[in-house]
Amino acid sequence: MWSFFSLMASPKLLLQLCISTLHHIFASVFSIVWRWTPGAFKGTNRTLEERKVQNATTPTSVNYHFTRKCNYKCGFCFHTAKTSFVLPLEEAKRGLRLLKEAGMEKINFSGGEPFLHDKGDFLGRLVQYCKQDLQLPSVSIISNGSMIKEKWFQTYGNAPPPPPPQGDDLDILAISCDSFDEATNQLIGRTQGSGRKSHLDNLYRIRSWCQQYKVAFKINSVINTFNVDEDMTEHIVELNPVRWKVFQCLLIDGENAGEVALREAERFVISDQQFQEFLDTHSSVSCLVPESNEKMRFLDCREGRKDPSKSILDVGVKNAICFSGFDEKMFLQRGGKYVWSKADMKLDW
Repeated sequence: MWSFFSLMASPKLLLQLCISTLHHIFASVFSIVWRWTPGAFKGTNRTLEERKVQNATTPTSVNYHFTRKCNYKCGFCFHTAKTSFVLPLEEAKRGLRLLKEAGMEKINFSGGEPFLHDKGDFLGRLVQYCKQDLQLPSVSIISNGSMIKEKWFQTYGNAPPPPPPQGDDLDILAISCDSFDEATNQLIGRTQGSGRKSHLDNLYRIRSWCQQYKVAFKINSVINTFNVDEDMTEHIVELNPVRWKVFQCLLIDGENAGEVALREAERFVISDQQFQEFLDTHSSVSCLVPESNEKMRFLDCREGRKDPSKSILDVGVKNAICFSGFDEKMFLQRGGKYVWSKADMKLDW
């Protein structure tokens, strides 16, 4: 995977781009999942760099990991808290505006845990800005759910009347849940401190709030050695998410594997066959969207790690993304383009 904001100079360069649709990936980043927009070249004396900028892809779908901090310690997570820096609100808005001008249609806020910073108010302001000011068709969030309060839905989940042209503020809220057994969640690390708070209670509570405040509900699960034999069909059908994104545990050098990593995820890794058997067990679940390691290889860790490029705040979106290794075919195969605006989902609230 390529990250497109340098971490080398001033703090504002910590805002990064990387090719991704994952729920808990990489530094304090903007991550991009884009479609290819071909451009014609005239003349023969242009440099390679100029041609790459001319043919830069369009950042249709963007993941913004604005914080690396998290209150959970999931053992397989490859978005570890190597910095506590969060870009100032106005600078974050400026980056989002640049992406909108470059063609962004969907923004997904993630972390770390995005509700952790400023008790969710920073996140809420970004959600409102993207929907009300930028008028993006889709605004979504990925969270572990532990910090979400009903008051947040009341403040930021729905736009005040009259609603903006694209509808209410938040389209989709995805909650990460890897097991419907509390003991398994605690073994994985998907719990706070002593584990006194129930992750599953939070999950069901948030599902109810999403229904009440008309936010499309999604579930993300990472399949690993501790949950690969679990049949989650009954619970998923009961919760009825619009999408159940199922990831195969993936190792990223320097993040959850290797000498400098803050996690040791090797013990969580499963084989391709084990992952396929899990998918076969849940073949009746129509909302399941699988992400095997093969499909996730387009994340372009070319040297087995993530290397950031220059910041879009310094060089612009096209210059930042033009040297990516994005694989559009794989992006489409993995279901990267889908109905992501709740206005188009025709949900029965």
